[in-house]
Amino acid sequence: MNIIKELDNLSTIAISGHIRPDGDCIGSVMAMYLFLRKIKPDATIIPMIEKPAEEFNIISGIESIVSDFNPGIDVFDAFIGLDCSTTDRYGEAEKYYESAKKKIVIDHHVTNDGFGDVSLVVPDASSTCEVLFDVIGEENIDIEIAKALYIGVIHDTGILQYSNTKPKTMNIAAKLISYGFDFTEIIENTFYEKTRIQNEILGRCLLESILFMDGKCIAAKVDQKMMNFYGATSHDFEGIVNQLRYTKGVEVAIFMYEIENETYKVSMRSKGTVDVAKIAKFYNGGGHVRAAGFTMSGSFYDIVNNISDSIAIQLGID
Repeated sequence: MNIIKELDNLSTIAISGHIRPDGDCIGSVMAMYLFLRKIKPDATIIPMIEKPAEEFNIISGIESIVSDFNPGIDVFDAFIGLDCSTTDRYGEAEKYYESAKKKIVIDHHVTNDGFGDVSLVVPDASSTCEVLFDVIGEENIDIEIAKALYIGVIHDTGILQYSNTKPKTMNIAAKLISYGFDFTEIIENTFYEKTRIQNEILGRCLLESILFMDGKCIAAKVDQKMMNFYGATSHDFEGIVNQLRYTKGVEVAIFMYEIENETYKVSMRSKGTVDVAKIAKFYNGGGHVRAAGFTMSGSFYDIVNNISDSIAIQLGID
């Protein structure tokens, strides 16, 4: 994709990603914003996603994000959607996607069937930031763009340890850190460091989790009552599902939190035997073979039972 050519003579550009943005979403949105601000200084470029967690404040220009989704422009010349497999996952930004004169989609989710006027989906890529490394072009990357791209790569690869890490991913990561930013600080601040509340919630989830299907599955939840008790937001749940997945013998980890009465945001992680993206897509969600999610209504146990049937089929359990 020649992104410069695609945006030629366009003066208002919106950039957005999925609801409840993670490191790859935030990194890709900000990398694209920083890049376009540099090559199109006379254009109006507006990044729109939900307010990122404070640890991502290390990204240059992050204060430019319009989190109230009121950019003062109703119809953009172009809308660039990043790290998002379906239009409804743009959340409040979806209306700007629908009204945009040109729709550009860049993603790496295997569940993305391709949409928009121009689409680039690379399912083999570790992250959308990896895809953007090629789209932006190495010659156009500076230290701040490199930092944003690096954040996306490490968050979607678990600091280069998940199976989606390919030799190309490692090469890109090496090139990015060569720009000279403190990559160890980024890993510490955005990946490992937790608040006391986050640790307490993680502890409760581990303590109250349930093992089932002969120990091959584990599930935990945070309901509204627990969220209110701790004063927690969705940002405080980062990493819980991965910690559940580390349980010995577990093939699939399920973590869910209640977004409204008996409606849960469900995240799944697999060690490889089960394709959780296939399950998520069945429930109108999306993701990758080993990491996917969706939203479902019902009680915690109802949702676990529904997911269990799909997992059992893949595991060959009657």
